Amino acid sequence: MEKIRVIIMGAAGRDFHNFNTYFRDNPRYEVVAFTATQIPHIDGRRYPPALAGSLYPEGISIYPEEALPALIREQNVDQVVFAYSDVRHEYVMHKASLVNALGADFCLMGGKYTMVESKKPVVAVCAVRTGSGKSQTTRYVCDVLQKMGKKVVAVRHPMPYGDLVKQAVQRFATYEDLDLHECTIEEREEYEPHIDRGVIVYAGVDYAAILHEAEKEADVVVWDGGNNDIPFFKPDLWITVVDPHRPGHEITYYPGETNLRGAEVIVINKMDTADYTAIRSIYQSINSMNVNAIIVEAASPLFVDHPEQIRGKRVLVVEDGPTLTHGEMAYGAGYVAAQRFGAAEIIDPRPYAVASIIETYKKYPTTGCVLPAMGYGHEQMRDLEVTINNTPCDLVVVGTPIDLTRILKVKHPMERVRYELQVIGRPTLEEVLQSHIV
Repeated sequence: MEKIRVIIMGAAGRDFHNFNTYFRDNPRYEVVAFTATQIPHIDGRRYPPALAGSLYPEGISIYPEEALPALIREQNVDQVVFAYSDVRHEYVMHKASLVNALGADFCLMGGKYTMVESKKPVVAVCAVRTGSGKSQTTRYVCDVLQKMGKKVVAVRHPMPYGDLVKQAVQRFATYEDLDLHECTIEEREEYEPHIDRGVIVYAGVDYAAILHEAEKEADVVVWDGGNNDIPFFKPDLWITVVDPHRPGHEITYYPGETNLRGAEVIVINKMDTADYTAIRSIYQSINSMNVNAIIVEAASPLFVDHPEQIRGKRVLVVEDGPTLTHGEMAYGAGYVAAQRFGAAEIIDPRPYAVASIIETYKKYPTTGCVLPAMGYGHEQMRDLEVTINNTPCDLVVVGTPIDLTRILKVKHPMERVRYELQVIGRPTLEEVLQSHIV
């Protein structure tokens, strides 16, 4: 029987996972290429033979997504698998229409063939959009499970932007591990808060192998989702975070709506700062798509160690990168803190940006007068450092979850902004977890 020729569209995450779990050793298919978008510098490489399996002794080429039409024609492609996240439904259907017009099938893969089953209980924390508050919810869940006496291991959605073979299975227990694996800023933002809590983190490329290692150390595995992707592991409890600052996005973004429909628990975050009409809209979406879900209301209050340092200052605000880019937010926690604590002026960094930071602003024009903490590799970290130091300010207000001084040399004083989940009313996440995780 002739093999089905496949291209997988991705961004160095879900695409590799779908390949590993379904296509790698499947003789019915031939994956002729990956295409890449969203993340800088991942196209023009190969998915390596060591990870691709015996059917692909030369590995698999990774092309920029712009090459997709030509690849479909030249490679006589039968099927294109869409495998990245945090995009509008309309965007997905434009891609589907393009692929169908060229004669190929367009496929979205669900959990039946891509969720790996664990021997240990799995709590999955996902979201309907990047920047909804998934990270602080995951930390909160880990705290609760630890108080229950459970040994918790967090497995983070992939961010493999370096040597894929070396990154196949990564374990992070100390800050030295972050340096050893040459983690990007985005990775550090997710790993450091877990490490600070004594929670071991796994991540990488091959998630069946990762789960096998994590199970050796865990009573409970916590899936720490990325973007608004669905879980890689089959969850015993599926938690989805929604954002009333972006009402309507929970039903208009892929695969965020899948997370809304699939969740057993829905956390409505940012209740303390959202408009009542927006919150009501969120409830209407939940009631129309997942009426049986348990709803937990929550806030994400800000914590600043020295708020008096902000008052009256000309400040540069540095925010979590994916919240501004994939998440399409104009600002984040740093901007809110700067306003709340009386900054005299928030300096627009765009006139002082250099190189890849300039390109980031062009690619994501919805970003406001704040600086996304981009750091996909050493070159972009240097660009971020130069941009910060170029900006004339009295103080840098940092709204990312990490200490930037560990990886950047900044000449300005810095004040960090932290945020944690605060559950409001009942039911609480503690009650839900205690009833579901024995």
